[in-house]
Amino acid sequence: MANKITELFGIEYPVVQAGMVWCSGWRLASAVSNAGGLGIIGAGSMYPEVLRGHIRKCKLATTKPFAVNVPLLYPNIKEIIEIIVEEEVRIVFSSAGNPATWTSFLKEKGIIVVHVIANTKFALKAESCGVDAIVAEGFEAGGHNGREETTTMCLIPMIRDAVKIPVIAAGGIGSGRAMLAAMALGADGVQVGSAFAVSEESSAHPHFKEKIVDAGEGDTKLSLKKLVPVRLLKNEFADAVAEAEAKGADAETLERILGRARSKLGMFEGDMEQGELEIGQVSAMLNEIKPAAEILNGIWEAFLQEKERLCNLKL
Repeated sequence: MANKITELFGIEYPVVQAGMVWCSGWRLASAVSNAGGLGIIGAGSMYPEVLRGHIRKCKLATTKPFAVNVPLLYPNIKEIIEIIVEEEVRIVFSSAGNPATWTSFLKEKGIIVVHVIANTKFALKAESCGVDAIVAEGFEAGGHNGREETTTMCLIPMIRDAVKIPVIAAGGIGSGRAMLAAMALGADGVQVGSAFAVSEESSAHPHFKEKIVDAGEGDTKLSLKKLVPVRLLKNEFADAVAEAEAKGADAETLERILGRARSKLGMFEGDMEQGELEIGQVSAMLNEIKPAAEILNGIWEAFLQEKERLCNLKL
């Protein structure tokens, strides 16, 4: 399929794997890229030299395009950017910060830049900064989320009408049907996170993958809104946060409850009660752990089948 996203990235399918902390290492990124999508290494949970190692291993594992996701509030951001340039990464997805800070520099180096947003205001800002595309992430998404709590169904058409650059839909997309719906709403491609978090190649702890597979409706909740909103699977830590928020806890109190390395404790080290478990609402639809290529191929085949079904509807 040739469209704005496949042509921009040089990939076969307009499907992007999200750069999830503690899940998106070189194994997952290379597997998705080899299967025809765009794999992303998530730098948010990596020290600079660890990131360098993942980039080099990814290059050995695939000749296809891949990207690095960079949270712009990263404490070592300058060093991260230098490594990306030195290692000749051709695509960067930026998030959690001001795109004006690094977009021009990256583009001067010939790097394609995509920025993640959750509302129209920041979509327009990202476009004005010169990014090549945006990821519009709805309320259903896992991990860090928009404060507006705008669902993907509402967000994508608003963003499509607001900007001229390509739009990648994210949030609640883990199937071919959801992909087709996003395209009907105006997206040029989709970003898939949770479905790849439970892939065989994901670096997430096996206990985390099993908890995602076991999750049902209502097992995730948007929390920590006074800090940075994040969607979490319910566990003892999430319950403690909910209890504190119900009592009117301020940001300082919530930060103290969160502590340090809470997401690593849960998602990477496997503490399913005291760890922070970031995942999207679509987790209720994920029922097994499969290879990333099988996940991608399943999404694409279901997309084509559903597209054909709609084309054959008698109205």
